[in-house]
Amino acid sequence: MEELLTPPKNFAMVESGIYRSEFVESSNYSFLDSLNLRSILCLCKESHSEATEEFISSRGIRLFQLNIDCRKGSLVGDDEEAIAEALKILTDSTNHPVLIQYQSGKSWSMAAILDEYQRFSAKARVSDLRFISKLDGSSISCKCTC
Repeated sequence: MEELLTPPKNFAMVESGIYRSEFVESSNYSFLDSLNLRSILCLCKESHSEATEEFISSRGIRLFQLNIDCRKGSLVGDDEEAIAEALKILTDSTNHPVLIQYQSGKSWSMAAILDEYQRFSAKARVSDLRFISKLDGSSISCKCTC
């Protein structure tokens, strides 16, 4: 009998080696094993469950926690620095395959970023769209091997 693989909620491939989803649950562990993840990039302040932290640790997966606060509908203060840090992590291919996690499954990937944000966010906000559109990625150095 084959094992049923269950992806986390709002799971999708952003591009080769980069995935995104909501927080994982124990029913998703076998699916995550199939991805052979090297890293998980968590974009929110909330912690994983103890069981998920044990799963991540036992697989040797690097966990990056950036604490971006989007609860009130607009990104504030140090969030731009955190997003720049997230982009550095994502452009470093030694972190791939990587899973980007946000408690409500928000993610990015520019035309596609805005489209994906609007499709998968619980509530698309004009202030978020403006912020995303104004991000200057030119200061992010790519360490990709592509």
